[in-house]
Amino acid sequence: KEGKINFIANRDGILKIDKELLMKLNLIDEIMLATRHNNIPVEKGDKVAGTRVIPLVINEKKILEAEKLTKGKKIVSVKPYKKLKVGLIVTGNEVYYGRIKDAFSPVIEKKLSKFDCQIIDKIILSDNPKIITETIENYIDKGADLILCTGGMSVDPDDTTPTAIKNTGGEIISYGAPVLPGAMFLVAYKDYIPILGLPGCVMYAKTTIFDLILPRVIAGERVTREELAAYGHGGFCA
Repeated sequence: KEGKINFIANRDGILKIDKELLMKLNLIDEIMLATRHNNIPVEKGDKVAGTRVIPLVINEKKILEAEKLTKGKKIVSVKPYKKLKVGLIVTGNEVYYGRIKDAFSPVIEKKLSKFDCQIIDKIILSDNPKIITETIENYIDKGADLILCTGGMSVDPDDTTPTAIKNTGGEIISYGAPVLPGAMFLVAYKDYIPILGLPGCVMYAKTTIFDLILPRVIAGERVTREELAAYGHGGFCA
């Protein structure tokens, strides 16, 4: 057998890699640690990293150097998911007036079913920013931990969801993300509660910015503008 040690996820969650510490460890001669990518969802039992000494034998001083470097620190860890209460708002006059079918809700519900989340309420609204704002605030009052708003995310003047989210008084982290599909994605926070504006591609594309961000949000992470910008590297999903 190979003289290596595998790291196995001990729970479902988001894989967290201290990339700076990992780099320092791998700069020690004859020692290596390889991991999977930072911030990806993993399941209990998944292999997430592997380590070994490169030659058959190694000077003990190098082992002691590695121990000193990593003592009390975690290069690899798994951040568990939280049980979130979710409020879902589907917007759009076409859906509200029954001209087209709501294709968003089944997709969102399927994605959320992978996590221990509870949809506390779901509503279809017209493109009325005042009512959308009031509904978001109502969901917060009901105890929602996450609010998802679908539709109305393009640059069309009639698409009012971003305006409605802004009018809650929450902080808009970013309207737009360097990921395709999913460029017209919105992240905001109101009283520490994440509000995500989902573009139409979430309905039909296998992987979008929503799939990259949702697990992190459910793990309780606050997504920053800089982190969203960093998704441009590798953000061409399809």
